[in-house]
Amino acid sequence: MRLLILGGGSAQLSLIKKAKELGHEVVVSDYYQDAPGKKFADFSSESSTFDFEANLKTAKKFEVDGVLTAGTDQPVYTAARVAENLNLKQYLSAETAEAVTNKRVMKKKFKKAAIPTVKYKILAADFSVKSLNNFRRPFVVKPLDSQGQRGVFKLDTAAQIREKFNEVLSYSREDKILVEEYYKSDEITVSGWVLNGEAKLLTVTDRLRFEAGIHIGICSSHLFPSKHLKDYFFEIQNISKKIVSEFEIKNGPLYFQFLIGEEGLKVNEIACRIGGAYEGDFMPELTGVDILEMMVRLSAGLPLKQKTLQNYSLQSNHKYLSSQLFFAGPGKIEDITDEFELLDLEGVLKAGFNYQIGDRIPDIENATARAGYFIVLAGNRVELEERVTAVYDKLKIIDQNGENLVYREIGENF
Repeated sequence: MRLLILGGGSAQLSLIKKAKELGHEVVVSDYYQDAPGKKFADFSSESSTFDFEANLKTAKKFEVDGVLTAGTDQPVYTAARVAENLNLKQYLSAETAEAVTNKRVMKKKFKKAAIPTVKYKILAADFSVKSLNNFRRPFVVKPLDSQGQRGVFKLDTAAQIREKFNEVLSYSREDKILVEEYYKSDEITVSGWVLNGEAKLLTVTDRLRFEAGIHIGICSSHLFPSKHLKDYFFEIQNISKKIVSEFEIKNGPLYFQFLIGEEGLKVNEIACRIGGAYEGDFMPELTGVDILEMMVRLSAGLPLKQKTLQNYSLQSNHKYLSSQLFFAGPGKIEDITDEFELLDLEGVLKAGFNYQIGDRIPDIENATARAGYFIVLAGNRVELEERVTAVYDKLKIIDQNGENLVYREIGENF
């Protein structure tokens, strides 16, 4: 079969390789000519993953049998629309895909179904200051349809919202923005699989974040198991099932982000995709479930291998894992550790860099500034921390002044 995969960046590489491994031809759609995934593809196009019409043309040109994506939000909607238009196998309807990628629709469904979420309002450019009088400060503003923390800011006044309004819109195809009350909280991510309308939870991780001025929610690592898993397991499970039912999610991956603070558990946002912290890479080792293979088979209309999924128990999983999404810079790279040196370390499953010698690392404004990643598996918490420390001891990104640019203190924030 021939599959169209939307996106050729680092988050899609494992999916592209898995599809090839399973014997399929792959078409990669990405507007970057040098997207790394194109090196592994049989065919490629320079269509933006957000552009429905361009990807519809690509799908027709190459006569694809399925359309899919992983590790990124917005192309989920594009994939669903293309598949629907061509009467291809769909694991997600276009209606559901829009609901899980557009916060205007998503929040409306949360409210209708009494799914707990933070207080919010959708604002037009001419919004009245009075409309925010009953909101606690600070505010969090977001695009309604974006990803990777682009255009997300923590602001203190309505005047600041006006100042940032057009910048937030620059990351969106909408003409309004989302404003929420800031909820001081921990964040967890719930990854799983929906089979015939039934949610099976695979992991609950602590999504460790940091703030850089007005830029918030930037993820530095995922830690399994979450410290909240024991106390909140049944609530997480029940709310996840409610979301699956309300959003009419029938089959495929789920990736939900929840907040836990003084007011309890609230749903931040949801997605029907494989997570962007390389969940597709570590799930087989951590859970025994190969969600990348399931994703490929589902999109190709092939039967799934269900036994491992059905037999898995989240509460009985006693492994420990850290998926480190490390940052560095800013500065020009003069030297960098060979990733094979990292892979030789005990417990390291995968590792990679987003920059190379000669590149300049920018200031951190959102998740796109990540310098790279590595995944570490261990048998207990102490062993995990020791193994992560060992990687950071080896990890070097050296600038022209001989300084190591890696921000290890962000990643070691267990």
